Amino acid sequence: MKSIQEKFDIVITKNTFYFYNREFEEAYEGYVNALKEILLVLKNQIKNNGLRKELFEDLICKKENGLRALLALTGFSNESLKRLITFIRIVDNSELNDLVYKKQWIKDAEISVKENIKEWTDNKIQQKIRENKFFRKGLVNIFFEGSTIPILSNALPLFELKKLSISKLNFEIEALIDTLIRYKEKGSYSGKKENNPEGVIEKILKDIGIGFEKGDLGELINNAPDTKRTMDFIIPDKREPRLIIECSYLVTTSSSQGDKSKTEISIDTLIKEHYPNAHFLGFVDGIGWYVRKNDLKRMVAAYEDVFTFHHDELERFKQILNKVFSDAGEIH
Repeated sequence: MKSIQEKFDIVITKNTFYFYNREFEEAYEGYVNALKEILLVLKNQIKNNGLRKELFEDLICKKENGLRALLALTGFSNESLKRLITFIRIVDNSELNDLVYKKQWIKDAEISVKENIKEWTDNKIQQKIRENKFFRKGLVNIFFEGSTIPILSNALPLFELKKLSISKLNFEIEALIDTLIRYKEKGSYSGKKENNPEGVIEKILKDIGIGFEKGDLGELINNAPDTKRTMDFIIPDKREPRLIIECSYLVTTSSSQGDKSKTEISIDTLIKEHYPNAHFLGFVDGIGWYVRKNDLKRMVAAYEDVFTFHHDELERFKQILNKVFSDAGEIH
C-alpha cells in the first residue's frame, strides 16, 4: 500500500489540470461550427431578403439544429424555452393564445386536464415543430413579438424577457453584444441574493420587525443528527421557535423532487415530536412543482400550511405573522 505522501505526490506530479476527451471535443466542435454556419447563412438571407418570419420557420423546421441556432442567437436557453412552452399550455390568455395559434396545435383534451399537464421533452417539441405549421409559426412569433404581450412581460423575469428581441433576430450589433453579456452574467444573475425568493421572506420579517435565524435546531441535532436538516427560517429564534419555514422555488424539474418531498415529511415528524408548539410552514412555488403533481402532493403534505410568492399569498403570510406574534404581544 502506498503511503499518504506517495499518493499525494501522484496527484501533484501527474495532475492533468484540465480533463478533456479529444474525440468528444472534436465531435462537439463540429456541432458548434454547424450552429455558426447556420447563423451565418441566416444572416446572409436576412441581408438579401429582409427580416421575415418565414426564414425562421424554415430554420427551425428544416435544419436539424435550427432551433438550437435560434436559441444561441437570442441567448434563450433550451430549458427556459421548455418552461415557456409549458406556461403557454397552462395559461388561458386570448392575446397570447392568438399570438401562438394555440387552438391549432393543442388538443382540447389536454386543455381540460391542465392539472395533470406534463412538460414536453425536446423530442416532443421537435416533432411538433415538424408536424404542425401553426406550432412553428407560434414559436417564431414568440421570438418576434413575445415581449409585447402583457402576460409574458408580467410572468417572465426582465432578464429573460429582453432576450425576446426583434433586434437580435436582425443580427444588430448592440443586440448581439447584449446576448453575449447575458450569457456571461447568467450565473451571477441567478446567484445574487437579491434574486433569491428567500429574500422576499426576509424583507417581510424585517419590515414587520420579527427576528429570525437560519440553521440547525438544537433538539434535532441531539436527537436526530442523521435526519435533521438546515432550516431556511426559524422564527423568532432557535431556542423557542414559533414558526419554522422551508422555501422551495423550482423553475426546473428533476428526480430529486421526490426525495425532497420525502425528506420534508420526515422533518415534519421530528418537529412535531421535539417542537410541538412550533408551526411548520412551506413556501412552495415555481413551474417546476406545477408539472410534478405527485411530488407536489407529497411535498405539501409535510407542512401545516403552504404559501406561494403570489401577492395574495404574501399578504396572507403577513396576516398569519401578525396574528401569531400580536397574540403573543411581540409586535404592535
